[in-house]
Amino acid sequence: MSTPNIKVAASVLAARFDKLGEEVRAVDKAGADHIHLDVMDGHFVPNISFGASVIKSLRSCSDKIFDVHLMIAPVDPFIEAFAAAGADIITAHVEAGPHTHRTIQAIKHAGCKAGLALNPGTPVEAVEPLMDDLDLVLVMTVNPGFGGQSFIESTLRKVAKVREMIDRSGREIDLEVDGGINPSTAARCVAAGANVLVAGTAIFGGGPQRYAAEIAAIRG
Repeated sequence: MSTPNIKVAASVLAARFDKLGEEVRAVDKAGADHIHLDVMDGHFVPNISFGASVIKSLRSCSDKIFDVHLMIAPVDPFIEAFAAAGADIITAHVEAGPHTHRTIQAIKHAGCKAGLALNPGTPVEAVEPLMDDLDLVLVMTVNPGFGGQSFIESTLRKVAKVREMIDRSGREIDLEVDGGINPSTAARCVAAGANVLVAGTAIFGGGPQRYAAEIAAIRG
């Protein structure tokens, strides 16, 4: 198993929304590698967060990679808007529609790197036919829709299986985990093969004075 350099993606879903620009600047300065932006529609997942206009307003707050996670269905009609808003990576869910390959191609056509996310109940085989077109695979380690959930231990086996698939592909594909990530669960995910760690509550919960220390602890 090969695991590239570890990157931390700060999920702004856990940030203070009344000071969102300041929060993005703070985690950027504190050492976050990516800014992770969870878009929820209240349909695909039981929550509503924000859309492309908010992402566009935050783009001037950081030069870091904007890692946009679309927990929406349908996906395709909104890809251009999120690309125009400043997304660097757009990740869609394999469960969001029947034409996942078309979605991945649309993300690439929009000029973004393409990611594919798997819910805890979705087998890893769902992503295998698309490996040649992906830049990132996101293994959800909680059921999507809310921040602050507890890590699902059984997802570690899925992380390890996806890492094996990536290694067999011979391509440079990031393996991201999202949900219940803290220093302890991050270490176990890295051991299983993950290299991008999405963390929200574990970073933002202690306030700006703790951001750098929390990011360093998650990175390990």
